[in-house]
Amino acid sequence: MRLVMLGPPGAGKGTQARLLQDAFGVPQISTGDMLRDARQSGTPIGQAARQLMDAGKLVPDEVVIALVEERLAATDCEQGFILDGFPRTVPQAEALQRLLTAHGHGLDAVVAVHVPHEELVRRLGGRLVCRSCGAMFHMQFNPPAHTDRCDGCNGELYQRDDDLPDRISVRLTVHEQEVAALEGFYNGVGLLHSVEGTGTRDDVFGRIRASLR
Repeated sequence: MRLVMLGPPGAGKGTQARLLQDAFGVPQISTGDMLRDARQSGTPIGQAARQLMDAGKLVPDEVVIALVEERLAATDCEQGFILDGFPRTVPQAEALQRLLTAHGHGLDAVVAVHVPHEELVRRLGGRLVCRSCGAMFHMQFNPPAHTDRCDGCNGELYQRDDDLPDRISVRLTVHEQEVAALEGFYNGVGLLHSVEGTGTRDDVFGRIRASLR
């Protein structure tokens, strides 16, 4: 099974990708995790990405795509994968299509998780992140035992600048426009499965499984 998960921040696509990983026995590949791994990688592509990130620069498409190609060539992806956070743009989607075609593969489906804008703002506004291990909590949905400390490593919890109320709506509007363009692209090639992302985690997972049958 080769899947792409689409959705703006706060839609829950990462959570659903992990559930699908367990259901299908193929790895979830998060762009964020992939870039963090690249910082520790000894490969030429990994080192190039590290230099850019250490300099505070955006990693360009060609480097991200090369990292994706490198990751998809790993043995654990032989039976499939679930991409979470990539592609972000139509040019990236076109590059992914070319990459997979060159290796004799194609995507089986693209799942777009839909959540109302107001609900996304509410979800993101309560998010906390551990400075030490990167674990994520939510003051409503997954609160830590102590408001300022990580349950796992006791690291300091903080709210990312992008999750502050005055920035959330602007950031979401940009992401929603990107997702809409990708949905149009994948709908045009008959791969798009749109799923309502409200309700419990299991509710959403059930809708995704039903849409993929």
